[in-house]
Amino acid sequence: MCGEAVEKGFCMEFVHPALNEEIDAIGGHYMFTKEDLLTHPVGDILYLVGYAATDTSCCGAGGCGYAVVPGHVNSLRLRLNEDNRYISAITPVDERFYAEVTKAIRMKEGINQVHFLLTSGGKKVMY
Repeated sequence: MCGEAVEKGFCMEFVHPALNEEIDAIGGHYMFTKEDLLTHPVGDILYLVGYAATDTSCCGAGGCGYAVVPGHVNSLRLRLNEDNRYISAITPVDERFYAEVTKAIRMKEGINQVHFLLTSGGKKVMY
C-alpha cells in the first residue's frame, strides 16, 4: 500500500475508527462523530471530529470537542482489516501547515483542539 515510503516516514496505514460508538476510558468516555476531508493545495487531508467527556472521575466533570488529523490521503479506504475496519494510506501533515489546517478545521467544526498524528506513533496537539 505504502511500499518503501513507510520506511522513509512518508506514508502510514491508518485504521478508521467506528463513528458514533462510545468508547469507555478510565475517567469517562469518548466518541468519534464525523469523518471528513479538508481540501488543501498539497492534497486532501483526512480528519475526524469527536468529543471526550470526563464524567466518572473523582476530580469532577468536564469535556471537550476535538479533531484528529491522520494526514494527507494517498489512498482512501483501500481495504478492510480483520476487524472489518477500513485502512487508508496517509502521509502525515507537514509541520509548516499545522497552523493553517488547525484554523480551517476549528472554523469549520467549532472545536478547540486539533491532534496531528505523527509517523512515530505520537501526536502534536494544536489549540
